[in-house]
Amino acid sequence: MRYRRVPDETVRRLSVYLRGLLFLAKQGRQNISSRDLADFLGVNPWQIRKDLSYFGGFGTPGVGYKTEKLTKQIKKILKLDSVHKTALVGVGNLGSAVLAYPGFRIYGFNIAAAFDTDPKKIGRKVKNITIEDVSNLQTLKRRKINLAIITVPRDAAQQTADALVKAGVKGILNFSPCHITVPKKVKVITLDIARVLARLPYYMSAS
Repeated sequence: MRYRRVPDETVRRLSVYLRGLLFLAKQGRQNISSRDLADFLGVNPWQIRKDLSYFGGFGTPGVGYKTEKLTKQIKKILKLDSVHKTALVGVGNLGSAVLAYPGFRIYGFNIAAAFDTDPKKIGRKVKNITIEDVSNLQTLKRRKINLAIITVPRDAAQQTADALVKAGVKGILNFSPCHITVPKKVKVITLDIARVLARLPYYMSAS
């Protein structure tokens, strides 16, 4: 399914809406209005309606949305209606925490492989996943893994990204605190936790 050019911020918010809908569905909520969903998520109802309008008509005026149906529609838009096998590179403290995080499965992500360069880690099991040598990255295409998470030190990030691209990876979530360069056909999202935290003091009132 193809859509007209959609802003990156709209795609980001769709994942927020999906998270809220998944929670509300578990609470037994069968229908929800844009106002109620907005209040639950802390956003504006007009923003929800505008974002969804990029993809066609949803809901019924005066009634709202069927929670289960809208959940399925957003999953389809985000291509989360099937399981995505994902590789993780770098099984240090952060990488181990990422492996242990249960939230990925909610969105249909399955971390199916983990890699490291440390001989002491290779062969160990973390969350039932055997850590492999990074030289095995070349097997990702054969294993139908086209997404990856990078949790390696900054100075190894670009080399890791290059190896992943060569292995056929099309999407990378980068936790290394640096910019990495990839071909246009590959999408990279960088999440620098410390940089995000560094914004908070600006908004804090003086004591």
